[in-house]
Amino acid sequence: MSQVKNSSMNIIIRMQINKTLITFSDIAKEIGEMGGDIVGIDVISSSKTHTIRDITINVNDQKHSHSITDKITNLEGVNVVSVSDRTFLLHLGGKIEIQSKNPIKNRDDLSRVYTPGVAQVCTAIAEEPNKAYSLTIKRNTVAVVSDGTAVLGLGDIGPLAAMPVMEGKAMLFKQMGEVDAFPICLDTKDTEEIIQIVKSIAPAFGGINLEDISSPRCFEIEKRLKEELDIPVFHDDQHGTAVVILAGLINALKLTEKKLSEIKVVLTGIGAAGTACAKILMGAGVKNLIGVDRNGALNRDEKYSNENWTEFAKMTNPDNLTGSLSDVIEGADVFIGVSAPGILTVDHLKKMAKDPIVFAMANPNPEIDPELAEPYVRVMATGRSDYPNQINNVLCFPGIFRGALDCRARVINEEMKIAAAEAIASVVSEDELNESYIIPSVFNQKVVERVREAVIKAAYQTEVARKDPLRIESQLSK
Repeated sequence: MSQVKNSSMNIIIRMQINKTLITFSDIAKEIGEMGGDIVGIDVISSSKTHTIRDITINVNDQKHSHSITDKITNLEGVNVVSVSDRTFLLHLGGKIEIQSKNPIKNRDDLSRVYTPGVAQVCTAIAEEPNKAYSLTIKRNTVAVVSDGTAVLGLGDIGPLAAMPVMEGKAMLFKQMGEVDAFPICLDTKDTEEIIQIVKSIAPAFGGINLEDISSPRCFEIEKRLKEELDIPVFHDDQHGTAVVILAGLINALKLTEKKLSEIKVVLTGIGAAGTACAKILMGAGVKNLIGVDRNGALNRDEKYSNENWTEFAKMTNPDNLTGSLSDVIEGADVFIGVSAPGILTVDHLKKMAKDPIVFAMANPNPEIDPELAEPYVRVMATGRSDYPNQINNVLCFPGIFRGALDCRARVINEEMKIAAAEAIASVVSEDELNESYIIPSVFNQKVVERVREAVIKAAYQTEVARKDPLRIESQLSK
């Protein structure tokens, strides 16, 4: 397998240069030979003998950054003053803040927002709890809850280290969907304790977004919270991924002129995302889906210690196939990987049906190098931003929560998720649709509104919405 390219990062090195001992061109040459790409030079100060400059360098990763910094530090005539990573600079002091909607300018303002005036509002809510949706922030707030046990590809790094990811999630909620989200990182891995904590803080929120909680605990936590709370609970690692995969597949099948009900899908990685992906695909019409994990194809003849695998085997693999990935991928129309890098090979691709569709979602390195797969597939998608057709959860969760909050849905059900996927797919017009563009950009402004509308309609059709439908209809018709 060829090496998958890394996403780059920028560092800024401030250095004092003794011009009598070394020239800047010598330094630039050393950086170039180390594989660094100078993208900016700023002169901070200069004299006859010395100059201080900020050099912005594009590097591959942290290891590459350290190598270049060490090399420059050891050059005679160079004094490295500081090294700044633009990503770290962006995180200084955190990435989000709370702002008041109305300023407090005088005693009268104070008496209205706080004591004694606020007591009237408290009494009104105590007498009629539903008024919390109109008189507090509850109607537009989502708790982004994590215990830090499955953060990105980093694994169990704990709640403190998970905070930057949850802050970033809150930023996306706000910018994309105008939803006020707040990171809640819990210092416990106990399933029951997490459930109780979330239930206890739920009065302040209109929805719960579970994030980066390891499998299989995430299944029980989401299931129980959905049963015991009357607000939407959504595990984005499962369902956000599944929604966007379905959206991409809907459009990919238009190119290959195949139907969901007729295709054979092979799915690797039967964890949280894989299970949710299988459910939504079958809910949308897929009949022949085979799950493959470390021990091969999940089938009904095997007994699994993992209860989720047993349930998965019962609802999939209609022909009860057994064997390895190499065995069951024969004649498959679609491969979806939410597993590990390098498990899919060119030989596997050659066994697939005509015009194969491959969604290789492992991050940062997919199940197969897209450049290696390109000659053998009709449509290729990954979770990476540096290749076409990025399957990104950001396309889903802002709009799906925006819709759920606006119609005050009790839950986010499968019908709402399928509606969200179809809405995302619809953003790509027939004229735009091609092998390198099956899914819209996360910055496409049509996405959130279309998802919102579709989710609201599905919520009313399935009778889980609680807000006056006439008010919602008037909003949708504008």
